[in-house]
Amino acid sequence: MKKLLLLVVYLFIQNTAFSQKICFYNGKIYTVDARSSVVEAVVVENGRIIFVGSTPEARAAWSDSRTKMVNLEGKLMLPGFIDNHTHFADGGMYLLGIDLRNAKSTTQFKEIIKKYVESHRGEWIKSGNWDHESWEVKELPTKEMIDDFSIDTPIFIDRFDGHTALANSKALALAGITKETKSPDGGEIVTDPKTGEPTGILKDAAMNLVYSIIPQLTPEQKLKCVHRALQEARENGITSVHDITFKPDLLAFQALEKEDKLTCRFYTRLPIDSYQNLVGAGIQAGFGSNKIKLGSLKAYADGSLGSSTALMFKPYDQNPNTKGLASDIVINGKLNNWAMDTDKNHLQLSIHAIGDSANYLMLKLFEEITKTNPKWDRRFRIEHAQHVRLEDIPLFAKLGVIASVQPYHCIDDGVWAAKRIGNRVDYTHPYKSFLDAGIKLCMGSDWSVAPLNAILGIYAAVTRQTVDGGNPMGWIPKQKISVADAIKGYTINNAFAAFEEKEKGSIEPGKLADMVVLSDDILTIKPEKIQNVKVLMTIFDGKIVYEKK
Repeated sequence: MKKLLLLVVYLFIQNTAFSQKICFYNGKIYTVDARSSVVEAVVVENGRIIFVGSTPEARAAWSDSRTKMVNLEGKLMLPGFIDNHTHFADGGMYLLGIDLRNAKSTTQFKEIIKKYVESHRGEWIKSGNWDHESWEVKELPTKEMIDDFSIDTPIFIDRFDGHTALANSKALALAGITKETKSPDGGEIVTDPKTGEPTGILKDAAMNLVYSIIPQLTPEQKLKCVHRALQEARENGITSVHDITFKPDLLAFQALEKEDKLTCRFYTRLPIDSYQNLVGAGIQAGFGSNKIKLGSLKAYADGSLGSSTALMFKPYDQNPNTKGLASDIVINGKLNNWAMDTDKNHLQLSIHAIGDSANYLMLKLFEEITKTNPKWDRRFRIEHAQHVRLEDIPLFAKLGVIASVQPYHCIDDGVWAAKRIGNRVDYTHPYKSFLDAGIKLCMGSDWSVAPLNAILGIYAAVTRQTVDGGNPMGWIPKQKISVADAIKGYTINNAFAAFEEKEKGSIEPGKLADMVVLSDDILTIKPEKIQNVKVLMTIFDGKIVYEKK
């Protein structure tokens, strides 16, 4: 009897400790439900939404000592932002490391690296996110630019798109790369046309020659990166991400989940070459908890436009000697075989394709899979889907392929894309055409390639004003979309793309209590003002995890 009494007391204490409700009232709450409802109040408890309605109803039912009352003061509340494409742990590492994105000249580029080397001499220096298109000379850097102050320090710093990197002579020597080294399938070792010596620039699969010898982060270092990334997510109202996840990242996420320290949900996409591990464990799409899910796989069909490695049907205008690079697994046929078997085992395919030819090849692969394998709710995804011939868009719709796009790339690439591919930019980032064809459009950042900032992404999709101010009416303005459609792209459509539309993505009773409060009403202010809007509050799992001071 005594043990039973103790159990009752324990359960009462546990229930009291975790049952505090929060009532958010007096707001403009855009629910993103099927009716695009706008309400005034929402009440959450134990990580779930339990009420959506008017302020008087909420205050009448929940104004008690166990309910925290939060006056939104008329501010706009939305479902928590979901980012459809991140390299989350790497994003945290980038924030903790060298930052070359703001280098606007070759001089600044060299000065930033030199200063960083002085305090990290002898260590591997990586990441960086440089962009040569921001410099006075729009040419790729070379190892000679950084060798004189880094003779004892290996450097391997990537272009912000992640498809080109610069190695100094120390790094090349450690990797055994010389003028005799052949470029691997799906990659390129750039060489000096006069001497044949490597310039230090490696593209796509060639980058693995150096990555393979760089020491891996320790578990403690990886956790530090993830903690920093979680902070960045909270400050930007990001409550879920679809992540390109590697095993050490997954282990870090799981460790934090056990400690109840996650403030973001993870829909993981593991490398496709590891799919048999999931099959062997009986894992299918949607497996896991509401904090970490498995069952989606990531593959690459090509490179990027900025690195001139996106696979195009015709040669690049800027460099007629190339049509881009298909990935090695496209060239050797492994992708087709893996994709067919992956789908047969009910694992989701999420394939990076940027060039028009790469997108077409993936659509034809998906078409072959649907003809061969039994039908299921497969939800194919093409990541980026940047350069898609308009005549290929109906095939997206026919096959139910999700266009998983990153709008900030549009306003960034728009500064220089025409140099690369000329008038083919007319079908670049065709968001409106996707929507008009009834294609599910989900959105994200590709962080750390672009900022982990959904508000900037919405601004980009709605205005298409390039970052250099050169397109005030929008770059390819016929492809601009509405604010409401952009919000869906960062909420309910992303939930759908992860098989989670019944759990999150809208503010409805029963769903997970993830929300964000903004400083301004992006539904009514002038579109060009959206980029200045700030996150005031982030609610995750029914708790306020961030408030702007």
